[in-house]
Amino acid sequence: MEALATRTFSTVFSAAKAAGLSFNAIAAATRLKAERVSLIARGEGRITGIDTIERIADGLRIPGAMLGLAARSWEDDANDIAAETRSAREDESMYRRELLRTALAAGLTAAPLNHVADVLAVADRALSVGGPADLSRLEAATEQHSFGYGGRVPTDVLADLLADFADVTQLLQRPQPATARVALARITGQLGGMTAVVLHDLGNRREAYAWFGTAARAAAESGDRSLHAWVLARKAMVPLNFDAPQAATELAEQARRTAGQGPTAAATLAAAVAGRAYALAGRRDKANSALRDADQLADTLPESERADSWFGHCEQKHHVHLSHALSVLGETRRARESQTYALALSAPTSTLTRTLLRIDAATCQHRDGDTIGACQSAAAALADAPAHQRTGLTRSRAVDFYRRVPGPIRSAPEVRGLAEMLAA
Repeated sequence: MEALATRTFSTVFSAAKAAGLSFNAIAAATRLKAERVSLIARGEGRITGIDTIERIADGLRIPGAMLGLAARSWEDDANDIAAETRSAREDESMYRRELLRTALAAGLTAAPLNHVADVLAVADRALSVGGPADLSRLEAATEQHSFGYGGRVPTDVLADLLADFADVTQLLQRPQPATARVALARITGQLGGMTAVVLHDLGNRREAYAWFGTAARAAAESGDRSLHAWVLARKAMVPLNFDAPQAATELAEQARRTAGQGPTAAATLAAAVAGRAYALAGRRDKANSALRDADQLADTLPESERADSWFGHCEQKHHVHLSHALSVLGETRRARESQTYALALSAPTSTLTRTLLRIDAATCQHRDGDTIGACQSAAAALADAPAHQRTGLTRSRAVDFYRRVPGPIRSAPEVRGLAEMLAA
């Protein structure tokens, strides 16, 4: 706004280019030479002629008042144009949503993942630009997404998240008040983080890590420390669940520092994830210390932080984390208690969570000496899961369990059955 008021066209042209307009496009719209546009953007040229300023206002659709001019003739039709534009954007959003849903339904192969990467790339560019927006629909959609899968196929959830994320990205590319920019950055962090969670659950580690990176950047820009800590804690779960516990401990500790000492869902999650990571890394003392912190935080969480959502930390979620950490540590009695609580609190549609808890139970069975029965239990857990959930996170957890099976008994039929299921 200040650049427009002072007619600092180097800033105006640079912002237009960052928003996606090439210097050639700006030149064509304003009837200037592309070379001159480039010079002005670099601060090596000036514009003082009133007729040229008017051409810029008309070509870039900048309201006259913003440049100290009389209202432009095209501004009279702005309301009608805005209504038509909103309708067109809604049609475009619906088309994009269906396109993503169709592409992702076939599985996360190279072509669908290109769609995922394209949406992220646009967001990264948009985070350095800004734009006005009515935030109510986006905030409502984001809250709805936060309640998780609800029995839906993960790729359908991913398609809807990507479509809404793309809508937010478009808004980030337009001029807007600072307060709207902050709100959009927060929504970008939330939607980006949830998209990363789904990609993680589907086993797409590299893509999940990239999305968590963009979500963390957006959360930091918004100034929401709890959201930033939540993103970092969830990001730590990527290396945690895919064979890099040391990297997971470092990210989890970063999340704990970001969250601070207060009893928040993000701080509790970060402590619980740290406990799991230390357990997998074989650092029992550090694991137990982090889990004690997580328990203490969970006990003192205000009701507003206990929502049964991706951003809250309810009792069911807490016991899911404890189940994994305690199973790895070999504290089977406490682990089974957490599994019982978590299963009782998990909806029948929460098939991913229930499958992971059953694999944790198989780990406890192995720790207590019944390895053959444990392999049967793990295989049954995978067999009972929907086909789309036998990959990604559930497979990774089952593979981690299988690695604990001693070599001499891997020829047993029950163990071979699990191995064949994992190889399928």
